[in-house]
Amino acid sequence: MTQVTKAVILAAGYGTRFLPATKSQPKEMLPLVDRPIIHYAVQEAVDSGIDQVIIVTSHGKRAVEDYFDRSRDIEELLVAKGDEAKAEEMRAISRMADFAYVRQGEMKGIGDAVMTARHLVGQEPFVLILPDDVIVSQRPATAQLIDCFNQQQGSVVAVVEVPEAETPSYGIVDGDPVDERVSRLRRLVEKPPLGTAPSRLAIVGRYLLTAAVFDAIERTEPGYGGEIQITDALQRLADEEGMYAYRFDGTRYDTGRPLSFLTASVAMGLRRPEIAPQLRDFLRGLDLDAADDSEPVAPQARSQS
Repeated sequence: MTQVTKAVILAAGYGTRFLPATKSQPKEMLPLVDRPIIHYAVQEAVDSGIDQVIIVTSHGKRAVEDYFDRSRDIEELLVAKGDEAKAEEMRAISRMADFAYVRQGEMKGIGDAVMTARHLVGQEPFVLILPDDVIVSQRPATAQLIDCFNQQQGSVVAVVEVPEAETPSYGIVDGDPVDERVSRLRRLVEKPPLGTAPSRLAIVGRYLLTAAVFDAIERTEPGYGGEIQITDALQRLADEEGMYAYRFDGTRYDTGRPLSFLTASVAMGLRRPEIAPQLRDFLRGLDLDAADDSEPVAPQARSQS
């Protein structure tokens, strides 16, 4: 059994869908309840047995590094207020994993971003995580991929079934079933035009890759959008050493668009016992029929008597 110890998390994109919020704040630092999006990605990796986390950043992303560093001023303030438990929670963030950072100097696609981490990954298999996808499951999605990798002895991508109308927004795969969750891949297509997708199985932001992917990326020409698409490199990997798709068990929340981010925020809030009852009351009290495009309608204040 191969021990997978490294995760590469991509946090270099501009986050243009969230402008103007992302003009001065990395998209990965937008909060889901009280934790930034990227925290959930790191936690999933750590819960899957990974202890080395490589984060690919870019200009303007210093807040990501600061978040996973110690903040002694805040810790001392909390201790002075008598909140030692909260202070320890803050300290624990920097101890989640052994962190390393590399920068993508130019936005040239996911394949290019992955290449920036090559010297830190070395020749080991590694997990690639796109933090926009927050996955909630009993067993972490990354751990499920590791299980599949050890069983099939080949690189693995996580997939979900999407409606036909959404296939042009994803990398789509087609393959030969191994069991109810696993397929051996034959074809991967990046953002196929509507009506041309080979299936409705879409790649989401979890990959477990062998180091051979780096050579595959080097031999991949720019594709869709003029970027080095990871999907094109993975087709080479599938052809040359074999690759698998895994339909993971869990619920995926896409935080990469404002509406889906709001949906994810509500869903994650409902999972927090300290705020879920009040959040449910708020949602039940919303007068959705009375709302219009100009002014949101909040529920009437409830009597506390």
